[in-house]
Amino acid sequence: MSSLSTLTPPESDGNVTRRLALAITSTSPADSTEAIAAARLGVLDFLAAAFAGADDAGYRKLLAVIGAGSRGEAAVIGYPASVSTLDAALLNGYAGHALDYDDVHSSVRGHPSTVLLPALFALAQTQRSSANEVLAAYVVGVETMARLGLALGSRHYEQGFHNTATLGTLGAAAASSFLLRLDAEAIENALGLAATQSAGLRLQFGSEAKPLHAGQAARAGLLAAQLAAAGLHGSPGALDGPTGFFSVFGAGAAQPERVLEGWGTPWQIVAPGLYFKPWPCCTATHYAVHAALTLRAAHRLTPRDIERVVVTFPPGGDTPLSGELPSTGLEARFSVEYAVAAVLTDGGAGVATFADVPVRAELTALAARVSRTHDETAPRASTDPSTRFSTVAITLKNGTVLSHKTDRLYSAGDLPAKFADAVDQHAGFATLPAVVDTMQSADELAFIFETFAKIKA
Repeated sequence: MSSLSTLTPPESDGNVTRRLALAITSTSPADSTEAIAAARLGVLDFLAAAFAGADDAGYRKLLAVIGAGSRGEAAVIGYPASVSTLDAALLNGYAGHALDYDDVHSSVRGHPSTVLLPALFALAQTQRSSANEVLAAYVVGVETMARLGLALGSRHYEQGFHNTATLGTLGAAAASSFLLRLDAEAIENALGLAATQSAGLRLQFGSEAKPLHAGQAARAGLLAAQLAAAGLHGSPGALDGPTGFFSVFGAGAAQPERVLEGWGTPWQIVAPGLYFKPWPCCTATHYAVHAALTLRAAHRLTPRDIERVVVTFPPGGDTPLSGELPSTGLEARFSVEYAVAAVLTDGGAGVATFADVPVRAELTALAARVSRTHDETAPRASTDPSTRFSTVAITLKNGTVLSHKTDRLYSAGDLPAKFADAVDQHAGFATLPAVVDTMQSADELAFIFETFAKIKA
């Protein structure tokens, strides 16, 4: 275990970086059965998203560049050979985020598991960690990302940063440091080394570069922890002060003390918890997708019945979404117009709905009749889930207007079924959900890693 110079500042000294590091070292997530149960669900959902992402064209391109030149002992999803620890974190992070099918967390305003688990899985193989140890470190990583998200505020995201990438780097550093059992001084150093690598812009949404953010964050956070363990020192207090993370990235809205408010009580992985996507598209579309499906089912609608559709958001509720009609399924993952058109036409949406191929002409035609507006009387959308909703109003060709408002997210209810769909119902992976649900040892975790090379290799 590496350490910086031993300092124990009082809680009133304002050093949030040090106090966060102390919180990480003194925490015991394994004592919470609820947190560990939630972590198991997060692992299974990540595997579903990542195994489904193994066919993604962008992921295959990244594999072609990274895989051939990398050697090590860490398994990669959809690749027959093992690679280095850092490369595995990068590749598996990309796979998990490739289809935008991975979980989200409202406090993060982004995707925690596709950053945290690839870093932890890669590290676990290097030091043969147990499943219990990885689950506990995962809980710490989610807590760190979520508390940082609450403290950073909404302007960071609104001015163009991708929270999955920026907060994910710090979260992966915290989780990896916990798994490495670093002391508080070393963790403070790791957080600083992560903060200086923190990057990712929302302008990449709808492109093959967006999932690269997740992979890079996993790699950078893991690297920060490894460098801290090796004794490579950066500046202390990297989250604090006029040139620290909160000041530089917060755009004047950060409240650093919120990082430590209620730490672990409850754990953020428990409440508000992870949202598991039922549809592989941007979460900002999901309220409208649910509302459209509700109207379609209640009124047995077909596209022939529909004159136009208006989707109403709170101010800022559609910030991540594109304003252009998509030409491919990759672009369509960030189009509420397309998502609504697809579910009104097909009655649902799956991986094929957002495959990176040209969109169907009939969906483009209906999407062109979908517009969006904002309810300026509503609170601005933020990390507070109560500020988010969508209202879908459908005007029929006979003049009738049908409307439904959805103000909560409806998580995927059957994760084993989501996983089975992700692996095309392949019998060779039928036992994996049960293993995740009960795993404790290093051997059980190793069994999961052995499946990585088999899936769609």
